[in-house]
Amino acid sequence: MTTPDEIRKRHGSMFAKRLITLVDEKSSKARLVEECCAQGPVEWDAINRLRSRGVIEHVEVQGTTLIMEARLGEGEVRFGPASKDTGGQALKSVIVNDDKVETTWMGLAGASVGVGACLPQAEGVEKVEFLSDEEVGGARAVELKLTTPLRRRLVIGIDDTDTKEKGATWVLGLRLAREIPYGIFLSHKIIQLNPNAPQKTTNCSSTAVSFAVLPGEKDRVVGWARDFISDNTYSKETVMAVFEGLDVPPRLTKFGAEAKETILSTHDAEHAADANKVRLVEITGSRGAIGALAAIGCVDLGLYSAGLPEDFRRT
Repeated sequence: MTTPDEIRKRHGSMFAKRLITLVDEKSSKARLVEECCAQGPVEWDAINRLRSRGVIEHVEVQGTTLIMEARLGEGEVRFGPASKDTGGQALKSVIVNDDKVETTWMGLAGASVGVGACLPQAEGVEKVEFLSDEEVGGARAVELKLTTPLRRRLVIGIDDTDTKEKGATWVLGLRLAREIPYGIFLSHKIIQLNPNAPQKTTNCSSTAVSFAVLPGEKDRVVGWARDFISDNTYSKETVMAVFEGLDVPPRLTKFGAEAKETILSTHDAEHAADANKVRLVEITGSRGAIGALAAIGCVDLGLYSAGLPEDFRRT
């Protein structure tokens, strides 16, 4: 057993910046967020880890960040016949052990440096256990286990915080995400809603911010966010929606899509929230429930969250 500091002393300072392990036990899934200092290693790692299978099911590159969707448990690693010449990397297993996550990694040839010397130095790694020889690089193979804190994804949807004269919901959401003293800020999304809504302010958009939180942090995050929004809203109809999990239920995604081109009611939002275990927090009123819940529904829809259906229709 060794520590990230000991790895750093042995190999010098490397390039991995942070490793976040999000877990959703109900769906038997994990999401690993690996931040690097450059895009090249991220793209190479993404392709090689997906090729080698293991427990990885999907990868996404966002600039210098690699997001890996994986299943809990252990998987078969298939490096392929060319790996002895080209190298390879794999995520072999993701195991939950109380409030920790143990991930097992494998690397061949030059790629062994990435998982054997670079990744163990990332912020968030608490312990390193080599299951093979600790030497990396050249024609070597390495296997090791990393222990990180178990975190869960918490998404907060916000709407109706501004008036025609003052404020912008997306600004308040971004301020909240940057100033909150709990959790790790993951993403900020601006959700374009139906511009024909009769009670809109200006752009008719809501906001979602997501965090990686420790099991005991959820109530503190929600309470702090509620107070922050209450102190900074200009509207009498402000609502916050709270969702925990990696997979947004299809019914919520449908609600978010509907909010872009139909007129929904607060009753529709309350019914959808109850059916999908989303908590609606009325801060100064109730009308903001529609956009706050739609923000949850659209948080994982990529560029579609910021647009309207006609933006994606070819004529």
